[in-house]
Amino acid sequence: MLYSLQQIQNATNLTANTILILLGFSDHPDLQTLLFLAFLTIYMLTVAGNLVIIVLVVNDVRLHTPMYFFLGNLSCLEICYTSTILPRLLFSLLTGDRTISVHGCIMQYHFFGVLASTECYLLAVMSYDRYLAICKPLRYTSLMNSRVCISLITFSWVSGLLNVSIVTSLLWKLMFCGPNKMEHFFCDLSPVLKLSCSDTHLAELVNFVFASINTLPPFLLTLISYVNIIGTILQMKTKASRQKAFSTCSSHLMVVMLFYGSLICVYVLPETGALKGLHKTFSLFYTVFTPMLNPLIYSLRNREVKAAFLRTATKIINVARTLC
Repeated sequence: MLYSLQQIQNATNLTANTILILLGFSDHPDLQTLLFLAFLTIYMLTVAGNLVIIVLVVNDVRLHTPMYFFLGNLSCLEICYTSTILPRLLFSLLTGDRTISVHGCIMQYHFFGVLASTECYLLAVMSYDRYLAICKPLRYTSLMNSRVCISLITFSWVSGLLNVSIVTSLLWKLMFCGPNKMEHFFCDLSPVLKLSCSDTHLAELVNFVFASINTLPPFLLTLISYVNIIGTILQMKTKASRQKAFSTCSSHLMVVMLFYGSLICVYVLPETGALKGLHKTFSLFYTVFTPMLNPLIYSLRNREVKAAFLRTATKIINVARTLC
């Protein structure tokens, strides 16, 4: 079969782009240094705060309960989650190099997608744990034993990995040509698909199906759990009991509202008008601010975590004095 010169040139151009450009916050050139310092501070606080939670959960025997087992996993996930995005963003702000390879971009989306999907399941698991603890206190120990906890965590991670891996496998088959500038600070799926010159309908459909599976059932389970929790708390006879029960789940509810609220603004509401310009801002909430706020919310609103921190700090001080 003979091909025209134009057809050969078009076929060559389909594989021309191997580099993409993440524009990020380049529209504010005078703020690059300030943004770098701000995001560096956020990243350090996120890693340090979540590491403290992990150390406390592992080190303090009084926190060896299902609730804190899940919290420790959430903190571990948040460190990985923010580390898929912020280091690359910091590098761009520091050096001005906003280029990323197509393969690197797809890998960043893959890790981001797996961790975001896993967080949806993990937040649902944590809400179910609080439901059993408050609404089924007499059966809580038997229903939420160590075997069940490990099974739920394994299910959360495996589900997130499998679902996103199918979408990622479709991205590897796409070709990129023409415009290569992405109006975002990380490789999210929608801006990546917009740069592809291949047919993206299958990838969009599969992503919609798995995104619905990863978000709607966990969100509904979380919602149903908290409706039952609030109903049970309101039926408690003493004010002290109500306050204690509410304090154990209010912090988790705040995390859920921040995470799902920003996700809905980005992925559910239409990308038109004023919302189109705010999508990047909303993305900052679930990718940057929520991982930083999680340890603060859980520690400042949780007496057991604060007590564990004081006990651990006291041990460290005593060991330091002994060594000196």
